[in-house]
Amino acid sequence: MCDTFVVVGPQGVVFGKNSDRDPNEAQQLEWLPSREHADGSTLQCTWTRIPQARRSNALVLSRPYWMWGAEMGANEHGVAIGNEAVFARGRLEENGLTGMDLVRLALERSDTAEAGMTVIRELLAAHGQGGRAGYARADFQYHNSFLIADRREAWILETVGRDCASRRISAGVAAISNALQLPPLRSRGRRLHTLLARASSRSSRVERLAAGVQTAADAARVLSDHGDGAPTPRFSRLTGALAAPCVHAGGWLAAAQTTGSWISELSAQGDRHWATGTSSPCLSVFRPLRIGRPQHTGTPTGQRDTQSLWWRHEKLHRAVLASGWTLPPSFHADRERVQRAIFAGSDDGWILAEDWLERWENFSSPQTGKRPPRWLARLWKTLEAQAAEPPLMPWRSPTAD
Repeated sequence: MCDTFVVVGPQGVVFGKNSDRDPNEAQQLEWLPSREHADGSTLQCTWTRIPQARRSNALVLSRPYWMWGAEMGANEHGVAIGNEAVFARGRLEENGLTGMDLVRLALERSDTAEAGMTVIRELLAAHGQGGRAGYARADFQYHNSFLIADRREAWILETVGRDCASRRISAGVAAISNALQLPPLRSRGRRLHTLLARASSRSSRVERLAAGVQTAADAARVLSDHGDGAPTPRFSRLTGALAAPCVHAGGWLAAAQTTGSWISELSAQGDRHWATGTSSPCLSVFRPLRIGRPQHTGTPTGQRDTQSLWWRHEKLHRAVLASGWTLPPSFHADRERVQRAIFAGSDDGWILAEDWLERWENFSSPQTGKRPPRWLARLWKTLEAQAAEPPLMPWRSPTAD
């Protein structure tokens, strides 16, 4: 499950996304340079091989560690894209392009939002979509919707199999959250799956909150939201904390959590990008990203480690869950101070974020009477046991062809 929004204004565009996936499915930040490719060469995506383009753009991505494609990213031309799972009646290929493949391919091959939409349409017509898209479940597949933004406008593109519907956003706010919105595809949605994903309530809330977004700091507050009047997540036995944008696993039927978050400010004056590279934006710092300026984040997998950015922060996240969300006031003050400096454009923003994580990654649960309910503690005990085992999928290099 995911939430993606865009705000198109006279001074530029703000784009934001939370990527919600399996709780042990680490997400990796990757920087890729522009490249020239030989005529007739081919490209191995996650499950299928396709013809390579003559040139691929420089970009930065946030991707599930085992996939070739990405949940979200931006390129050198000021195009930012995120995708969402949508559940619909329609044919999926056994080994087609995943939605994440299509995000990366569109970023590699386009210089405007409209061009990115065209790239996705053409690739779907030629190759179709499908293939394994889940980490914990090998049989999990889905159709995809996309929010594609540049410095002037954005496009919603919804797809079912090889069929597409699109809408241009020239001004104002738009949000997508795992539900088909556009005719003629809307009638093909699977109502029960969409209801279980809490898609309508999340989309409405994100769109309402995004109406006040003008800056990256505003966008971060939307992505960190737990619902009306809720400073901490509210858990349901069936769907965990899926009712609000900032998702924490806990449901018996839907156990996704926000495993990565992204913000882009796109304008003629210059583009700026930030990502957590970690789960739980409410407990994270958005780090500055510069295309062509890679940072070391380790090579996380679905097995816990002590070196990668994702798992170092996940140790903090799980300690907070175990404490029943008991955090000292100094945590919030420290995080807000660091985040303000980063959004203000501090030249050492990445270092500030690293120093902050070093201060808090070894947070230990205070010995208080406040604890999560037993059913939630049991679920997280199971997830912790799984994270100690070898990963379900191997780590994949983003440059492997």
